[in-house]
Formats: sequence, structure tokens, C-alpha cells
Amino acid sequence: MSTLDKTKTRYNKLQKRLRREMGQAIADYNMVEDGDRIMVCLSGGKDSYTMLDILLNLRNSAPINFEILAVNLDQKQPGFPEHVLPEYLQSIGVPYHVIEQDTYSVVTRVIPEGKTTCGLCSRMRRGALYAYAEDNGFNKIALGHHRDDIIETFFLNMFYGGQLKAMPAKLKSDNAKHIVIRPLAYSREKDIAEFAELKGYPIIPCNLCGSQENLQRVQMKNMLTQWDKDFPGRVETIFNSMKNIKPSQLLDRQLFDFETLSQTTEAKVTNEFQPVIFPAMSASKQS
Repeated sequence: MSTLDKTKTRYNKLQKRLRREMGQAIADYNMVEDGDRIMVCLSGGKDSYTMLDILLNLRNSAPINFEILAVNLDQKQPGFPEHVLPEYLQSIGVPYHVIEQDTYSVVTRVIPEGKTTCGLCSRMRRGALYAYAEDNGFNKIALGHHRDDIIETFFLNMFYGGQLKAMPAKLKSDNAKHIVIRPLAYSREKDIAEFAELKGYPIIPCNLCGSQENLQRVQMKNMLTQWDKDFPGRVETIFNSMKNIKPSQLLDRQLFDFETLSQTTEAKVTNEFQPVIFPAMSASKQS
């Protein structure tokens, strides 16, 4: 088999895997419904490019109709190549909108040099995106976080925040006006990175925070990478554990009624989760 044939075979396998995983995530969490207007947040990184690509691919064979608009936030970072995303999106025929908001100047003015900028930057970015979605009638906001992001966030919150929480595949915003979905929730970063390389996406680096090697998230990523190398399968087990929670085996009194638990009473989960089924797009249709 020639090198070209091997590359094509690898590309087809990756695309099929990412389709299957996204289709399963959409089905498991009822992310997409008929008539949805989905704002796909495109940063110019490998994750959001792949999310848009696979979501468009799934839409072509989905038994439902939903609208997709690619939206980028131009944060006015010095040297940002503002022509790259419009040219790419025009080339593939995807409708798009660029929000221009100078969050860069605010972040660099408020955050001391050398300190982590991600917290303030992400809050301002989220606010701008939420406002645009509300003003233009988009009921779903799609973000490109993948499985590794979710696991890293889990350990960040546990190690530094004293909480067991991560990034949900689907959530309602604090003001209850937006539904945020993460279609890549089941996909591995290394698969996304390889797929993006094969696709040749015009990647735009984040010059604001991309070079901050002292970030706690970088430490979590390094830890998980080492675990994956030394103990194959451990990271997958950790991710699966987040979908198999036993409140009675932890210590949170708000989730389980320990107070009335006795030999004569049966305590109940106080915040019982009811799974949402998405019948319109089964994973089997995506294989």
C-alpha cells in the first residue's frame, strides 16, 4: 500500500470514529433537536475546526433539520490574522459571523504580566458569545471541548477547587437563556489533532495565553499524558467513572440523604439524575 493510500485509509478511519463518537454523544445527551439554530463557536484551533467539520458531516445524513452558523470572536489580539477564518468558511460554503470585541486590551490591562489570563479572558469571551446568540435567536451554542478537556477540568476542580465537577456535555447557562453543547465530549484530543493535521486546517494560535506553560491545566495535561503512557486504559476508566456516579458512596449531604439513613429507613438520592434520550440520531446510523 502506498503512502497516499495509507494516509487516505487513516483519514477515513478517523473520520468514521469521530462521526460515531459525536453521534453517540449527541444521542446520549439529546444535544440536537429538529429546528435547532446552532451557533458553532470557531476559534481557529484544531478542536473547533473538527467540531464544525463533523457536525456538518452528520447534518448531511441526519433525519432532522437544524441550522448551523459559525461564529468567531475577534478579540483584537496583535497580529491576529483576521482574514483566515472568513476565507476558510467561504471556501467550504458555511455561513458565518465575526464578532469584533477588544477583550485583549482589557485582559492585558487588568491581569498583571506573568499571571494566568484564561479566567478573565474566557468570561469575557463567553459573555460576548452569549449576547450574540441571544440577540440573533440561536437556541444552542456548540463549544469544541473534547474528552481530555473534561478530564483535565475534573482534576483541576478536585486538586485546586475542592469540588468534584468537570465540563458537562450539555448545560443550561446560569441565566437560563442558553443551552451549551459539547459534541466532541467523547472524542480524544490525539484523534482530533491527527484528523486536523490530515485535513490541513488553517490553524490560528492563541497568542494571548497559548504560551503560558505554567498553567495548572498544562500540569494536568502532562499528568494525564504520563498516565496514558505508563498505564494504558487508565484515562478511559477515569472518563467512564464520570458517567457512573454513586452518590451514596461519597460524602455530599446535598446529593444523598445520609441524615435520615437508618436500619428502618431507606435514604434516597436527593438530586436524582434522569437521563435524556435523543431518538432522532442514533449512534448506529453514524457508523
